[in-house]
This record gives sequence, structure tokens and C-alpha cells, in this order.
Amino acid sequence: MSVFLADPWLPFDLPFMQQAFLMALLVSLPLALLSCFLVLKGWALMGDAISHGVLPGIVIAYMVGLPLAVGAFLAGLFCAISTGYLRENSRVKEDTVLGVVFSGMFGLGVVLYTWVKPDVHLDHILFGDILGLVWGDVLESAVMAAIVFGTVGLFWRTFMAHGFDAQHARAIGLPVRLLHYGLLAVLSLAVVGALKGVGIILAVALLIMPGSIALLLTRRFGAMLLTAMAIAGFCAILGIYLSFYIDSAPAPTIVLCMTICFIFSLLFYRLQMARIQKQIAVSS
Repeated sequence: MSVFLADPWLPFDLPFMQQAFLMALLVSLPLALLSCFLVLKGWALMGDAISHGVLPGIVIAYMVGLPLAVGAFLAGLFCAISTGYLRENSRVKEDTVLGVVFSGMFGLGVVLYTWVKPDVHLDHILFGDILGLVWGDVLESAVMAAIVFGTVGLFWRTFMAHGFDAQHARAIGLPVRLLHYGLLAVLSLAVVGALKGVGIILAVALLIMPGSIALLLTRRFGAMLLTAMAIAGFCAILGIYLSFYIDSAPAPTIVLCMTICFIFSLLFYRLQMARIQKQIAVSS
């Protein structure tokens, strides 16, 4: 507290903190953008499945000498495709399939990790290492974020139509299957871009909470996208800033900030609903 009172702007003057702030934005904004589509489609568990499913890909890439990002992306894509295949070719419901796939792949990843014992610490995979990155990591995440923003920017209306009603999208001639797996591929890429900075745990939170909060605060999808990104960016910066002064891990602090935002958003939504119901009762 004394350090905060002496110089509240100190984190913004330190090079490694500036790097962490930039990385947090590069990670949180594309994931928040995709979280709106996941919340809209009821795919919250899909983000969880892909985030956990990349672990065996990371270990296998380490074993064969490939870049870890390549292994993570291929594993996430395999997780997404296998989930869709199992859902379409079995009687098992989608949420059950997601649970089976992500728990199975995560278990495989942990077994491979303990067997191979790679140089990458498991804590860095699960929780990230946003304060120990180099500029090469930031550049890699920036490229992936640009691809995500470019893809969603070009096709967001099409993705929105598919998300609201897949049957209607099919009836008007949209390539529903291509949209389905295209969104999953972009999702896998965004998760891979987040791993080095925030790890699996925060990636899951960023794929669920911003879209959920924005859904409570907005009524139009365009406003929902902008609100989700604003909330995610604000919580990412605030979480890293607070973690510097309270000596906590940045990723869990960011999750805690988003959780508090969700609670206040829920209270605001309930107050708005109560006010509307009161107006209806008075008018009737």
C-alpha cells in the first residue's frame, strides 16, 4: 500500500509491466470477441474443451521438435472436429461429448507431460507467465489476434446468423458446416495465442465471462461485441495492475476482476427487470 501511495503510476513505467499490459490486451480482446459467439450458441463448454485439449499437442510438439504453438493449434483443432463428429454420429448430447473429449485429452496431456518432463513448467501452461515473456511471444500473439480480428471482422454477420439459428442459416443458403468448423478453427487459434500469456485457466474465463457480462448489459449484438471487448480489456489491465501491488498472480486476479464485474452486471440486470415489471404493472 505504501508503494501505491508513493507512486501509483509505477507499473506503467516498468518495461516488463508494459509488456504484460500489451500482452493482456492482445489476449483478452480476441477471446472476448469470440466469447459473444460462444455465449450466443451455448458453446461455453467448447472453449473449455479446446483450452484443455491443447495440452497433449504442446507436449507432442515438444517431443518431435515442432513449435509449441503449432502442436497446440493442431490439438485444439482435433478436439473441435472430434467433438462435432461424435455429436453427429452418436446419441450422446453435446455437453456430454464436450466433457468426455476435454477431460480425456487433458488427462492424456498430463500423462505425456509427466512421462516426457519437458522444459516448459506445467504451471506456465495452466496459469501462464505474463510477467516472464519476451517480445517474440508478444509478436506471436499479435499475429494470431490480427487473424482472429480479421476473420471475425469479415464474417461476423454470417457467424451471427449461424449463431442465432443454424436451421434458418441453412435455409437461406449459408454454408453451415463450413461456418461451424471455421469458427472452431478461429477459436483454437485464439486459445493458442493466449496460452503463453495467461494459460489454460484464464483462457477459459475469457471465453465465457466477457460475453456473459455483455449479454446482461446490451440488447444488440454489435453493442454486445464492443461491450465484451471493453470489459475484458479493462479487467485485464486492472488485474495486472492490482497484482503488482498485492503481490498476486496476474491471471487469477484478472479472473477475479471479471467475476466482480459479472456480479454487478447481474445486479444491474435484475434491477432493470424489476423496473420494467413495475412499469408494466402500473400501466395495466
